[in-house]
Amino acid sequence: MQSKHRILVVEDEAAIRTGLVDVLVYRGFEVECAGDGARGLAMALSGQFDLLLLDVMLPGCSGFEICESVRRADPEQAIILLTARGGDEDIIQGLTLGADDYVTKPFSVTQLVLRIQAVLRRTRPVMAEVSQIVLDNDVCVDIANLCADVRGRQVRFTRREMDVMQYLHAHAERPVPREELLHRVWGYARQMDIETRTVDIHIAKLRRKLEADQRQPRYLVTVRGGGYRLLAKPS
Repeated sequence: MQSKHRILVVEDEAAIRTGLVDVLVYRGFEVECAGDGARGLAMALSGQFDLLLLDVMLPGCSGFEICESVRRADPEQAIILLTARGGDEDIIQGLTLGADDYVTKPFSVTQLVLRIQAVLRRTRPVMAEVSQIVLDNDVCVDIANLCADVRGRQVRFTRREMDVMQYLHAHAERPVPREELLHRVWGYARQMDIETRTVDIHIAKLRRKLEADQRQPRYLVTVRGGGYRLLAKPS
């Protein structure tokens, strides 16, 4: 029998925390919870959970701080942030720190569960086994170690960022639509009615790490009406 996925909910509002636990247990997950940032951080760093569901605004230690600490310790940990503020600044900050996705309050329980399931699936398409992606003589990406040499400096990647790079590299002959990336990299079902800018923000994060000039990208280009394309040396 398949084991249940274990989720940690870190939420300081008791009513919301209880509601989330009840919903997730009803949907078949094993759930533990914390009501403050310090306790949540300690539990999150234990490595005992398949997914962390973190409120951003927490007493003692914010969801951003928990996310950053966990991501340094474990590049593979699945993390979703809950934010009451849907502004670009908060969303970009959370994804930059390594969250896999974000959900804006108030949220639909059904949408939340679908997004949790999508992150947990972590759909990994079969791709050619390559150890590195060479963009040019100045940029070489080390897939296994989640890092790159970018014009003489070392840059670190999250697992999700590397998944995006690998998928674009495997399909470098064409632009890849954002909907395809959501389906193949994030695991969202096709035609799923969901509002998220996570693909665009991850592309922006990758450009900040790789491109000398983000306004005129050389490697991660946008093809109008087509999607994103990675321009790299042939393997």
